[in-house]
Amino acid sequence: MAMAMAWPSQGAAVETTHGAATKHGDACCTVVELRRYTLHPFKRDVLIDLFERVFVEPQEALGIRVLGTFRDLDAPDRFVWLRGFTDMPARTQALEAFYGGEVWRTHRQAANRTMIDSDDVFLLRPVWQAEGFAAEAALRAVDSVAVPEGFVVAQIRFLPADGFDARVQAFVDDAVPMLRQRGVDVLAVLATEPSPNGYPRLPVREGEHAVVWLVQVKDMKAFARHEAALAADAAWSRLEAALARHATAPPQTLRLQPTPRSRLPRGI
Repeated sequence: MAMAMAWPSQGAAVETTHGAATKHGDACCTVVELRRYTLHPFKRDVLIDLFERVFVEPQEALGIRVLGTFRDLDAPDRFVWLRGFTDMPARTQALEAFYGGEVWRTHRQAANRTMIDSDDVFLLRPVWQAEGFAAEAALRAVDSVAVPEGFVVAQIRFLPADGFDARVQAFVDDAVPMLRQRGVDVLAVLATEPSPNGYPRLPVREGEHAVVWLVQVKDMKAFARHEAALAADAAWSRLEAALARHATAPPQTLRLQPTPRSRLPRGI
């Protein structure tokens, strides 16, 4: 069963988990950054502690939604996080305010001392999102120590610029229903945002076109079961083969464990 869904623009409807629609103009985020930081050895917990104590609320006060903060299970020195913006002009305004503000000036040296690279950033827009993906949710307390239940997995595929929109649309129409019918809890599908980076002080990946789908799982054993079942599924194998035929770079999989204050995963 295919889902009819137009490529979103400001104010366009986005299909949600239960078939309802939310307007992009009413939703939190029409722009999402997927940020991957490579850190100096043994500095990930230092950065996470600093980030969760001092960087979350000041960003949120400027209209930035800190959607998820994660440890990469396959890279012990990598910190991954997602943040959203209402639109591209709002992104530029919020980043100028945050990185020109007192909080960043006070703590930037401590943050930068943990980092080798912070420029591995996908600038994306939601193409499909489950109900509640970016919904309002109370932030966990600053002194939270318990890690939220569940994990998030990001699957990244790189496609040619030619026909990119149509291929992403076909993926949403075919893959999202297929995954959900097979018990995969899909959070969102995101694709490269084509607008110029309005805040070049923070570089983003350019010259490539990526589609990213986010799923949440109870644990990595559940993810392995899903992967094995999909690998044995003829319909899914055909879809993956079609993606592979057009791929411009090898696929990537990020297995992400939430930090104590992460909004995602939600409702495991």
